[in-house]
Amino acid sequence: MALRVTVWGENVHEQTNEVVARIYPTGMHQCIADGLNESEALSATAVTLQDLEQGLSEETLENTDVLLWWGHAAHGDVLEETVDRVQKRVLQGMGLIVLHSGHYSKIFKRLMGTTCSLKWREAGERERLWVVNPGHPIVQGLGDYLELPHTEMYGEPFAVPNPDEVIFISAFEGGEVFRSGLTYKRGNGKIFYFRPGHETYPIYYDEQVKRVLKNAVLWTQPEGARWIDSCPNIPADQAPNPVEIKGESLHKPGEEGFK
Repeated sequence: MALRVTVWGENVHEQTNEVVARIYPTGMHQCIADGLNESEALSATAVTLQDLEQGLSEETLENTDVLLWWGHAAHGDVLEETVDRVQKRVLQGMGLIVLHSGHYSKIFKRLMGTTCSLKWREAGERERLWVVNPGHPIVQGLGDYLELPHTEMYGEPFAVPNPDEVIFISAFEGGEVFRSGLTYKRGNGKIFYFRPGHETYPIYYDEQVKRVLKNAVLWTQPEGARWIDSCPNIPADQAPNPVEIKGESLHKPGEEGFK
């Protein structure tokens, strides 16, 4: 059975900027989904901020193994209840791939617990993404680096927690460097941040970028049973070993606690 992939895009620049509309006539989200669907192992569907329930209903997320997120101009329009639903599924085991300017998305900042800020410049300069972890599944099929002739620069410091693994480090024509491929585990879910994807360049048509995204989906797919985070109150008479109740209690046996 093919992995169920949902590609979420805010779909704003495609409607308001003629350069982006020309490069991605069906939307960046659809271009990314089309690239993933080149693999028989993946079944990708594109949704947008403008869809019902911002494209990420309980039903959609329930039927998603891996979610890709691209946002930029409309981070503030994403509702907190949408973020809550996505966070819940990541903790349960759904994979999450955050792309480019999604570093400032509400979901990424919540899962990281930091500002996720960085330096940046739009000058169409060359970027080389050096593979620093060649044995990792995400970089299989690549050489020592992948090169993009025109990109937006992101520079360090990148205000994120220390990652579990660094997969790529970018070197830009102007001299800056950036940790462009980072992995994290939150709850039962795996997260991959991948830097390339500025909307005024045809980056998501690049064969090496598409290879990275296909590999990343396979790597972030759920593993093991779904983790349901419920924080139950276990009564004393249900403890594995006998327990003598001592003193007074705030809660009755089995009563739900405060959250």
